Amino acid sequence: MTVEAPGTSPDSNPNGESYFAKAKKIYPQSIKGRFRNFKWAFMVVSLGVYYFLPFVRWDRGVGAPDQAVLVDFPARRFYFFFIEIWPQEVYYLTGLLILAALTLFLMNALAGRVWCGYMCFQTVWTDLFMLVERWIEGDRRVRMKTDQEPMTGKRVGKMLLKHTLWLMIAWWTGGAWVLYFADAPTLVKELAFGEAPFVAYLWIGILTATTYVMAGHMREQVCVYMCPWPRIQAALTDEWALNVTYRKDRGEPRGSLKKMKARAAEGLDAGDCVDCGQCVAVCPTGIDIRDGAQLECIQCGLCIDACDNVMDKIGKPRGLVDYDTDINIQRHLEGKESIYRFVRARTIIYVGLITLVVGLMAYTLVNRQLVDLNVLHDRNPLYVALSDGSIRNGFTIRLINKSTTARDFELSLVGAPEGFSLKAVGIENDSPRMITIPIDQDITKELRIQVFAPKGAKLDKSQQIGFNVKDSETGEAQTVTDYFKAP
Repeated sequence: MTVEAPGTSPDSNPNGESYFAKAKKIYPQSIKGRFRNFKWAFMVVSLGVYYFLPFVRWDRGVGAPDQAVLVDFPARRFYFFFIEIWPQEVYYLTGLLILAALTLFLMNALAGRVWCGYMCFQTVWTDLFMLVERWIEGDRRVRMKTDQEPMTGKRVGKMLLKHTLWLMIAWWTGGAWVLYFADAPTLVKELAFGEAPFVAYLWIGILTATTYVMAGHMREQVCVYMCPWPRIQAALTDEWALNVTYRKDRGEPRGSLKKMKARAAEGLDAGDCVDCGQCVAVCPTGIDIRDGAQLECIQCGLCIDACDNVMDKIGKPRGLVDYDTDINIQRHLEGKESIYRFVRARTIIYVGLITLVVGLMAYTLVNRQLVDLNVLHDRNPLYVALSDGSIRNGFTIRLINKSTTARDFELSLVGAPEGFSLKAVGIENDSPRMITIPIDQDITKELRIQVFAPKGAKLDKSQQIGFNVKDSETGEAQTVTDYFKAP
C-alpha cells in the first residue's frame, strides 16, 4: 500500500505541483491571405465531395447497384465508379494503404506537416466549426471580451444557435458516412421515417458525437495530444524539408514600429518584426512561431498570411515568416543565399515506390479476370477404391462469376492421363472430361466434383491434374492444379 504525502495526489509531485498543464482556451483570429484562401478552397471541395459523393450515380447494368461509390457489405463488394472489388481482391486495399503512407511520407519530405495544415479531416472540420463560431459570436477580440462578461439572455441565445449548428454539421457528417454503405437516396428516406436499420442510427450517433467533440471542443488538443503523426513526422523529416519558419536574421532585434524606427535613425540594428503578435493571434494551436520549430505547429501557413499583411502595411518585404528549410535558416544567419533541394535520395525513393505500387495496381486492375476458380481436395477419405477397380477422388470447387451478366462456363480436366473422367453432382456431362456450368451474375457457386481413374491405370501415389474453366462466349479462362491421390 502506498501512502501519499500530505497535500499531494497521484496527479502532483511532492511539492504539490501538477504534472498536467491545464488546457488554455485559444481564440484564433480570422485572417485573409493566400494560404487562408487555399484552405477555404480545399475545405469547400473536400467537404463537397464527402457530403454529396454518395448521391452520384453510375450505370453498371441491370441488377447491379448504381451508386458510384458504395461499400456493399451484404454482397461483399466495394464499388468505385467503374471498379468493382471482391473480398478475394483485398490486396487492392493493401495497395491503397501502402500508397497513402508513401504519399504522406513524400509530402513530409517536401513540406513537413502540410497534410496536417490543409488536408487532415480534423483541420478541415475544425475550420468549418470556427467559421460558424465567428459568424455567430464574433472574431477573436469580441469572443475574448464576451467570455469575461456575465451570462445574458443574448449570449445564451448565441451559444444555443452555435451549438445547434455544430450539431447539425456533426449529424450530417455522420449521416454522410453511413450513406457510403447503402443506397443513399433509399437510406435517407428510411432514416427520415425511422425505418433504417439500428446500426445506421448507432453509427450516425457515434460519428456525430466524435465530430462535435473533436472539432467543436477539443480542436488543437487532438493534434497536440491524440494524433501520433507529429511524433512520426519529427522522426521522418530532414533539414531540406520546407517548414513554416521565422527569419531571425531579418526580424531581430524586434520591437514596436516606433522603437525600431528610432533605432534605425540612430544607426542601430533594427529588425523587421514589430512584435505585433498577429502571428500568435491567428495560430489555431496558440503558439508563437518566433520561438522556433514546435510540436504543436501544424504548418497551416496562417501566420505567414498575418505577417505578410503587417509587412505590407509598414512597407517591409514579405517573407519574414515563410516556408523554408533548416539549411536556409542557418544560411540566412551567415548572410548566404537560399538553396533548395527537392530532388534528393529520400524523395526519389518515395516517388519510385509510389510509381511501383501504382504501376502494380494498375497492371493487376487492367489484367484482372472476371472469373475465379478455387479447388479443394477432400481430406477424408483422400481416395475411394470402387468395386469395378477404378479410383475416385472428391473435390469441392468454387467458381466465381464477377461479371454483371449470367455466364456459361466449361469445366474440363487438363493434364490428366488418358481415361480420366469427371462428374459434377447435379449436372449432366457434355463429355467424360467436360461439364458446362451455368452461373448467374455476380455470385459464387460451389460444386462437388468427382474425378475417376480407370481400372488398371498406372498411378502414382500423388499425381498432378488440372481443372480449367473457360467462358464459352468470351474464351476467358483460368486453370488451377491439384493432385489425384491413389493407393
